[in-house]
Amino acid sequence: MLGRKRTGDESVFFNIVKNLALVDEVNEYSLFIDKRSSEEITAIVQSLGIEGKNNFRLVMLPAKNKFTWNFWMLPRYLRRYPVDVYHTQYIVPFFVPRDIKIVTHIHDVSFHAYPQYISWKDRFFLDALIPRSLKRADKIIAVSEFTKREIMERYAIGEGKISVVLNALSDDFLRYEPCDPERSARVRSKYALPERYILYVGTLQPRKNIPALIGAFARICEKLPDMQLVIVGNRKGHHYDTGIDAAIRENNLSDRIVFPGYVDQEDVFAVMQGALAFVFPSLYEGFGLPVLEAMSQRVPVVASDIPPLREVAVDAALFADTRDLAEFSEILYTISTVAKVREELITSGIKQMQRFSWRASAKRLRDVYVSLI
Repeated sequence: MLGRKRTGDESVFFNIVKNLALVDEVNEYSLFIDKRSSEEITAIVQSLGIEGKNNFRLVMLPAKNKFTWNFWMLPRYLRRYPVDVYHTQYIVPFFVPRDIKIVTHIHDVSFHAYPQYISWKDRFFLDALIPRSLKRADKIIAVSEFTKREIMERYAIGEGKISVVLNALSDDFLRYEPCDPERSARVRSKYALPERYILYVGTLQPRKNIPALIGAFARICEKLPDMQLVIVGNRKGHHYDTGIDAAIRENNLSDRIVFPGYVDQEDVFAVMQGALAFVFPSLYEGFGLPVLEAMSQRVPVVASDIPPLREVAVDAALFADTRDLAEFSEILYTISTVAKVREELITSGIKQMQRFSWRASAKRLRDVYVSLI
């Protein structure tokens, strides 16, 4: 997944490996990748911090596509060169020898909670393979207590089979650096950002609930004529929510909403810091990492009132029932106009985001591996 611009899950595995390299000098790790150029391999090794680490190595397994890689190339390799523990996410490969312990990482089970938001082909594929994968796995990693409960309840999995390994902020978000005016202006120009804006960053799938955000924003537009809404995400991405376009048309907001598209990682900080507030209106999440990312950049947060975001943000965000547009818009107006509220949220957000650590999560994961051997 590394280098594929897959946002959430790519970030999770990148930070897990990077921190395992810092906390474990005893166990040996084989990191499986698909076909890459020598330049890409060098970049991966350097970015993960495993250059010169004798207990970490990359194993390249060329394949035509991800299905061939996952269901043929990888199992064939593991039969020839078995490992003690194999760690994947969601779908467990077929034909892996039974004496190899399997760990599968579950970021969320949104496909089960909101099946109407994915294609029938994906739904058929996941309904067929996820229960088998959870049964075959020796240990399941959940990214939050909420996700653990969801797996237990929706798939009848015993509590003892699931370990919670929390997500956290990557090093680049932890190293907060206020953007200087010149850089801010350059980024603002690069992405055609307005002077004053409310921000969303993430995928644009239906469960992210962007039409509700647009509807709530529409209600405060007259009172805040200089405010715009910036929605960062891929409009050509998988399962794009066409309701976004419909909401823009219905509310006549084409001139008040900006879609910058994919934002380069080095520019994300300036985009976030330039926002008056960050809004995360999702209907369903496994964790909600963008909430912590916004907090790290000293941006006040409005989040949908759902259990996983309550678990992550606690009292460091304003929570809205996004089904109630009157309430949602009132909270957007408050965070846009009351400086004291923003200041209090920024202060509590800094404290809250420091409670999560990839180093601690890597140690927790290492202990899970060792317990299986």
